[in-house]
Amino acid sequence: MMSGDHPQNLSVACELRNQLTVDTVVGHAGKLSLMTDPDTRDFHFIQMSHRPTKKRAQLLGVLSMAFAVAACAPRVHLPPLPLAPPGLLSPDDSAAQLAMRLAPRLFLQRDEPFPLVRVAAVVHPRRPVIAYHLLWQHDVNGQWLPWAKPSDEEVVWVGYDSTTHAPTDLWTYWHGTILHTDWRGHGEPAVDVQWGKHGSLPHGVIESDLPRTKTLNAFYAVEFALLPDILMGKLAHGGPWGFFHGYRRYREFTDSLPLSARLDAIIRTADPREALHAVFGARYSNKVHWPWKSDTVD
Repeated sequence: MMSGDHPQNLSVACELRNQLTVDTVVGHAGKLSLMTDPDTRDFHFIQMSHRPTKKRAQLLGVLSMAFAVAACAPRVHLPPLPLAPPGLLSPDDSAAQLAMRLAPRLFLQRDEPFPLVRVAAVVHPRRPVIAYHLLWQHDVNGQWLPWAKPSDEEVVWVGYDSTTHAPTDLWTYWHGTILHTDWRGHGEPAVDVQWGKHGSLPHGVIESDLPRTKTLNAFYAVEFALLPDILMGKLAHGGPWGFFHGYRRYREFTDSLPLSARLDAIIRTADPREALHAVFGARYSNKVHWPWKSDTVD
């Protein structure tokens, strides 16, 4: 369900799952201090500890590993502008104008640390649905790992009436689950964007309607447990130390970002894989293309 004047009947359309594993390595080091001989006034280096404490060794080992891994972290490499993906529409094409008119307004949490770096709209050639692929600079979790994707792709879909072109449906990608809500009579499509991870929610969603293990409250708590992971990300590519505010602020989406003027490419195709690679580069998340079960060419 949705709160206030927002649509109701939020439904879960499909789920995907991912798993991440991290290993830690420790090392050893000693300590030296500068001392003065009171009789000769000569300076001597005296080793204070031949055998480092276990905690000191672990700390130095972890720091060494952190800097080594940070040096190997993936970097974002975007194709240069102007873009020329297959299926690119000119701005005066009627489908391109419709994509600009239906582009949702994003509502960001005010402490969002990463910018939105590129946006592609994909107009389905036979169904009244437009996909908006959003490429954020980074995800706050896990992107220091050498095999991780360097950016964070999210997807929002807007369904529309084929006669009036008014928005009728809104789907959002929420951590492997596709959420859906009826948007008839609610004006401009609007989406709330989660801090740091950029999971997308229909604006004004009632939190109890979210999957039990994927509530905002659950993610808020997890971010405190993942502070070492966030620190690794900061070493690798910059970003926040963590989210050190209350839960009320975590779920306040107050910064407005309209997408209509941010579309870097508008494409018409049922299979956008090649076109999205031309817009986002070779390495990006490549999440589901359409909000129905079959993700093959339709």
